[in-house]
Amino acid sequence: MTSLAQAISLTGNTIVLIIFIRAILSLFPAVDPYHPVVRFLDTICAPIFGVFRRLMPPVGMLDLSPLLAILTVQLVTEILVHLLMGIGR
Repeated sequence: MTSLAQAISLTGNTIVLIIFIRAILSLFPAVDPYHPVVRFLDTICAPIFGVFRRLMPPVGMLDLSPLLAILTVQLVTEILVHLLMGIGR
């Protein structure tokens, strides 16, 4: 695998992990929203979630934006890695 494809894959996996952690933390109301780690995660995730919240409003009390964000990041990452691997042959 080329180093650029590896970097894209690592970046995509890191973004998915950050989104997943933020989604899990949102399930616990006792988590301090002003904690530096939570603020860091919000800084990264808020713009991503905002795009998907505009596209698909909440279904009842469920916010599907983290799920859509994870699926989109994984899809884009896979497409980019496969394109780069095809070019590198």
